Parts: sequence; structure tokens; C-alpha cells
Amino acid sequence: MSSLFGNLSVPWGIGVLTGVTESANLTTAAQPGQRAGESAAPLCTFCCCGLLNRTLSVVFMVSLAFAIVVGNVVTLTVFMQTRQFRTPQGYLKVSLALADMMVGILVVPFSVYTEISLMVTSAPPVWYQGGSKPSAGGLGRPWQPCKLIGPVFAGCTFVSISTIFLMTVERSVAILWPLHKDSLVTRRRALLLILLSWAGSFLLALAPLVLVNGFTLEYNECSRMCNYTPLWDGVQPPPDGNILLLFPAFDFTLLGGTLAVNILSFTRIRRYTRKRKLLSEGGSGGEGGGAGGGPSSQRPSFSDIKAAKTIGILTFAFTASFSPIAVFVLGSVVGYTWCNFSFFAFWMLTANSCCNVIIYSVRDQRFRKGVSLLFQRDQSPPQGEKS
Repeated sequence: MSSLFGNLSVPWGIGVLTGVTESANLTTAAQPGQRAGESAAPLCTFCCCGLLNRTLSVVFMVSLAFAIVVGNVVTLTVFMQTRQFRTPQGYLKVSLALADMMVGILVVPFSVYTEISLMVTSAPPVWYQGGSKPSAGGLGRPWQPCKLIGPVFAGCTFVSISTIFLMTVERSVAILWPLHKDSLVTRRRALLLILLSWAGSFLLALAPLVLVNGFTLEYNECSRMCNYTPLWDGVQPPPDGNILLLFPAFDFTLLGGTLAVNILSFTRIRRYTRKRKLLSEGGSGGEGGGAGGGPSSQRPSFSDIKAAKTIGILTFAFTASFSPIAVFVLGSVVGYTWCNFSFFAFWMLTANSCCNVIIYSVRDQRFRKGVSLLFQRDQSPPQGEKS
């Protein structure tokens, strides 16, 4: 049985990994002594079965959805109402917050609804049964909500990766070429790149469903999410399964590029910090001047340095939440199913959607001030005063 599940576990990237497909379908009549047409008992593990475990999972999902939505609503409100954030960097942060909020509005609530349905009803929802079973002409098959939720989660994950990459590049321009940052990074270019990021990310998320016919989307009991699942003919996987390799290739390429750009930026910051320390210890020349060292405007500003460090922390947080998925990919390659681990890997990545507002609150003084002004405005209405 383990070898069968090892073959059925196909690793394909962030948020869309194929889990144990037999355990995801309650209609696979593969158990001996079972009559045709009866639903097979799900092959559950510790985190999947039991009323207590399902209840704790639902409580966790509801709390996470609330934190994601509230945190990103506050982030969007502060960024859109504060004039200081109407910059290319601010627009990129708005894009990141929108992607995270979509996860909290659509993806997590759908998992909550499905888990509650499985707990309170004796039979799973009609779309849950036979969602990946091909039928003649596909007639009579109920609409699969995962065909919407799955690409949304995958697309938002890709948007988050690409946005963090763009934020890193934008800050690196401000660090490496401070005199030319306003001419190189404009609002119009930032908005164009954001639009291309969203379009490309969702096209990539839909690629396995549009370009080939060997995959579908279904709710997986291990990860508690909608995953891409290959349509098996009973013997071999679909011949075009390699198309899903686009997902990990995209993820690792952007994360590697983000790491390389961060290394360049922090190398420049370290060099500037060391030079500034030497000038201050030298006595004469310390802050004033630039005598013989070029104008001070050629050096990155303190706000640019702090923003680069904040984006570095964002990159580290996303990489840390992505690492369990990478481990799950490697384990699936060699044939491990890791049902319990897939739950923690997927939901650790999902929990990253509420981390950005925490990082902004700790690192960005202007963001903290905007949040305080926002709540003060809610408590006491303004008296003809504009912020």
C-alpha cells in the first residue's frame, strides 16, 4: 500500500502539491469486500481523523482567516490613506496585501466550510465525491469548487513571491544607485510590473488545467486544501505531468533571484556602514561632508537602508514558511506521502499571509503612526482636519 501511495504522491510546487490522491477521494472503491457505488473509507492519519482533531483544525483555520483579513485590511487602509506611502514601494506592498487578503477571504474559509460539512453530515458534499473521476463526456459531474479555490491559492502565492522579488529589486536600486532611483523606479513602471505580476501568476496557476487534460483539482484530506491531482488511467500517470514542474521552477528561480539581489544590497549597506564608522572615528569630516568622498546624496539614505532591511525580513519570513513545502517536495520525489507533514507545510505557508502586517508594525515607524492615527480617527471623529 505504501508503494502505491508513493507513486500517487506527485510533488509539484507551492500550494498545489498533489497529496495522497486515494485518500482525497471518498469514492475510490478499492477496498476488498466493498460493493460498487459505496464510498470508500478515507485513509486518515492522526491529523485527519477524529472529531477533536477536526474541531481543533477548524478553530485554527477560523482564527487564521480572521487574522489574515483584519491584518491586511488595516495594512491596505493605512497604505491607501497615507500620502507618504503613495510610492512604488507602497504600491508593491498594497499588491502583496491584496494577495494575502484573497487567501484569507476565499481559500481558508472554503477549507473551514468543507471541514465543518464533513463533521456535521454523514456524507460528504456532492462535489466532494468523484470530483476527479472521468466520465463519458464529463456529463453529470458536479461543478468542483476547487477549480476556483486551487488556482486562487496558487496564483496568490506566485503573486506574493513575484511581489517580494520586485520589492527587493526596487530597494536595491535605491541602495546601489540612489541618485537615479526616482528616474529608474517610477509609479507608472511599478503599476505596470504589478499588473504583469498578477496576470503572469494566475496564467501560470491555470496552466495545468488549460494546456493539458491530465489534471484536475480536488480537496485533499491530508493538506485540507484544494490540490492539483493527476487523472490516472489505473496504471500510469498522465503523459504531460512535467508541465507542473513549471511551479517549482518559478518559485525557486524568483527566490534565488531575491536572495542574490539581497546579498548585493546588504553588501553595499555594510560597506557604507563601515565607511561611515571610519569617518565618524576620524573626527574631522564625519557627518558633514563629503570632502573628497563625493556628495552625500550619492549615499543611500537611512530610510532606504531600513526599508531594505525590512524587505530582507519579509524575504526571510516567506522563505521560512516555504521551506516545509520544499522539504515535502523532496520527500514526495523519493516516494514518501507524509500526510501529517503536508498539513503543517501547507498551513505554515498560508499563515505567512498574516505575518507582513506584524513585520511592518515592528519595523516601520511610519506604518505604526498610520495605524495609531487610523484608530484615533475611529474613536474620535475628525474636526475639519485632514491627515
